[in-house]
Amino acid sequence: MFITVIYALKSFEKEDLKYWMMETWFFVKQIVPLLLVGVFIVGVVGEVLKATNIVETYLGGEGVRQSFIAAIIGALSYFATMTEAPFVDTLMKLGMGKGPALALLLAGPGLSLPNMLAIGRLFGVKRAVLYIMTIVMLSTLAGTIYGEVAT
Repeated sequence: MFITVIYALKSFEKEDLKYWMMETWFFVKQIVPLLLVGVFIVGVVGEVLKATNIVETYLGGEGVRQSFIAAIIGALSYFATMTEAPFVDTLMKLGMGKGPALALLLAGPGLSLPNMLAIGRLFGVKRAVLYIMTIVMLSTLAGTIYGEVAT
């Protein structure tokens, strides 16, 4: 960080630095509240799920079924990128396998319900269904293979 500050002071004019800091502050104001709310929600969901054995039942262990369910959850969920990792970590602490965790992490950024609707509207329903199936199947395959290799 120190090197970045020195480089910036030597390489940029005062106006450019001011603009850079304003843009940085704008992103901090947008991201930090989402991160705090997201981590809070992950904590609440974790506590609710802790009282049940749902995670262990459906996502525990390694296998095609567990990875497929995790890929579907990832595909339908709309996570902020910074809250996806704490969510998966919480699920793993509750018994989720490594393969299903990878499947969820792979499907999440590629799909979400709003994403599916937008793709369907822009490219048509047939192409959207093919895209969704491809992401879910490849995430399932990667999770299954990883689950077998990692254990």
